[in-house]
Amino acid sequence: MFREYRRVLPYLLPYWRRLAVVLAVSLLSTVVSLSQPYIAKLLVDEALLKRDVGALVLVAGLMVAATVGGFILAVFSHYRYVKVSADVLFDMRLDLYRHLQALSPRFFARTKLGDIVSRLNNDISEVQRVASDSALSLLSSAVFLAGSIAIMIWLNPLLFLLTVILVPICAAVLRRYQQRLMAQVREMRERSAEIGSFLIESLTGLRLVVSSNTQEQEAGRFRQANNRFVDSLLKMQLTASTAGALPGGVLALATAAVFLYGGKHVIEGAMTVGSLVAFMAYYMRLMGPVHSLLGIWTSLTTARASLARVFELFDAKPDVVEKPGAEPFEAACGEIVFHEVTFGHNRDAPVLDRVSFTVPAGDFCVLIGPSGAGKSTVADLVLRLHDPEAGSITLDGRDLRDIRLHDLRREIVLVDQTPFLFHASIRENIAYGRPGATEEGIREAARAASIDDFIAALPEGYETIAGERGLAISAGERQRIALARALLRDPAVLILDEPTAAVDPAAERAIVDGLVGRLRGRTVIFITHRHALADRADTILTLDGAAILAVRRPAAVGETG
Repeated sequence: MFREYRRVLPYLLPYWRRLAVVLAVSLLSTVVSLSQPYIAKLLVDEALLKRDVGALVLVAGLMVAATVGGFILAVFSHYRYVKVSADVLFDMRLDLYRHLQALSPRFFARTKLGDIVSRLNNDISEVQRVASDSALSLLSSAVFLAGSIAIMIWLNPLLFLLTVILVPICAAVLRRYQQRLMAQVREMRERSAEIGSFLIESLTGLRLVVSSNTQEQEAGRFRQANNRFVDSLLKMQLTASTAGALPGGVLALATAAVFLYGGKHVIEGAMTVGSLVAFMAYYMRLMGPVHSLLGIWTSLTTARASLARVFELFDAKPDVVEKPGAEPFEAACGEIVFHEVTFGHNRDAPVLDRVSFTVPAGDFCVLIGPSGAGKSTVADLVLRLHDPEAGSITLDGRDLRDIRLHDLRREIVLVDQTPFLFHASIRENIAYGRPGATEEGIREAARAASIDDFIAALPEGYETIAGERGLAISAGERQRIALARALLRDPAVLILDEPTAAVDPAAERAIVDGLVGRLRGRTVIFITHRHALADRADTILTLDGAAILAVRRPAAVGETG
């Protein structure tokens, strides 16, 4: 039951002082609440039966003080606890987010985005809800339960034993339903994630859905996914309700037994009316914590299912990890060397097989090959999004695995074939990765990417919002904005993966001419399937199957490098 909760402990330890204060105030609030039923005993035995007005006033004052004091303490402890629990759960969510950033493209290729978002957002939100609503109540209820039991034993041990005879039955009921509820909660979370995955996929492909006249087909898929979610939700709710109702019925029988046995003792004079009133007050208040604990048990079970889903993501191992003791890399010259590199995405058929080549520092290198030949894999390996299965890749003579990832990705910048833009201004998108960039630096990068004139012609210029994933502007313009973003970072090595695929040949030639002039002395790897750009290259790399044929100069196309 508590295996998943033990894994949360490292997130609690930094906040132990704040938690200790909250727990101390909560305990004090519970102690104050425990005094109220005993004040009722004083009311009956010391004030009403003895007809003592002074005692009546004193008891009334004690009741007001206990009620107000308990309320203030409870509000304070709950408020502070919600704040601490929110901080703890954000730390967990932030760690998970950072862990996801370290996972390889392989992981995201085989995992639905909606499921990842559901675990990162919904499951951790469920844990936070339970932590806010249940954890503090668990302590208060447990302390109140223990205190009430102690006082009830002191008031009448035999009467107390009568009330706890049926407790083992309650425990057995809880045990029976716990595993079933756990499985049903997990199923419900997975069905919810399926809806999220469907919506992300369907809305992303909305243009295809509309143009294919498949709106009703997608609506039907949405209905099926929702029906599966509702079915799992109802099964979970039925199990939870049954698990809560049966123990409550058992406890109601114990209440009737208290009435009969306690009333008989009062009639026989073996117990005072005040003692029975106090005992019944404690017992009726005992029902609250018992029901609360039953509800908390259910909540902890649902939160456990959510935690298990969260920790499954934490347990996903990154393919690329920074080597312990990796040394800093101050500034790169930009020489890239592949030595006998082998890599395959499915680890069966290699995309690259014992590939070796050298891109000298400062070269403008064109990597040519048909679509799907593995050109983008070369880029991913240089940036260490993957590690080779065999062989090595070096930057200025140093194995990439010996360089800190932060330093490597500072010196090497990749512009993807389908670049991503944020729902932000064009200025912010260009400055992303270099937030302190000056206005002139941003404009200069845009001019080098041949996009400045287009941006200046927009009604809001550089403040124009690019839209969700940059869809407010055309594909060619997105590519050039991404290129400007890369140029602004001024890397030692710039890798361009089909950066001109969405522009016409004239614009492509203008962009390449601008790059050659601006980046002279920098290493550029220009990935393309167009042979027309080869005449601008210092080095040509032709990808042929899983092998590379390297040619030093365009004029020596037939020579092997």
